[in-house]
Amino acid sequence: MKIEGKIVEQISRGKATRLICNINEVVSIRCGLNHFGDGNFSIIISSKNFKLLGLQLGAKVSFDLKEDPNPLGVDIPEVLDALLIQDEELKKQFNNYTDGKKRSLIYTINRVKNIDLQIEKALNFFEEERLKSLRKKRN
Repeated sequence: MKIEGKIVEQISRGKATRLICNINEVVSIRCGLNHFGDGNFSIIISSKNFKLLGLQLGAKVSFDLKEDPNPLGVDIPEVLDALLIQDEELKKQFNNYTDGKKRSLIYTINRVKNIDLQIEKALNFFEEERLKSLRKKRN
């Protein structure tokens, strides 16, 4: 879905803003903007939402955008929240991540339904990122 640059200019944080996009008054998605490279942007609609809307490729839609009050654009899963409360080092590490890296961790956790596996995925993610950071410092 194409968003003209002049619309993005009206948003307080511009292209860095997480948004809530309501499409055809049927679907509401949390999203970010992707560059077209010509000053305009796009929002990606998942195939699931595409089907829910009953759209064909190239179909016109009506939409409205508003800034997501959550700067991450996603909710922190309970498992991650509990880990961050219990472990001050993990909390510091998490707080040093970019918003994109935080979202990546959250999506990694949310892909798994089993709580024990969610914890394992989260801890593995933190360890991998810690090791990457150490390697960067050595180079």
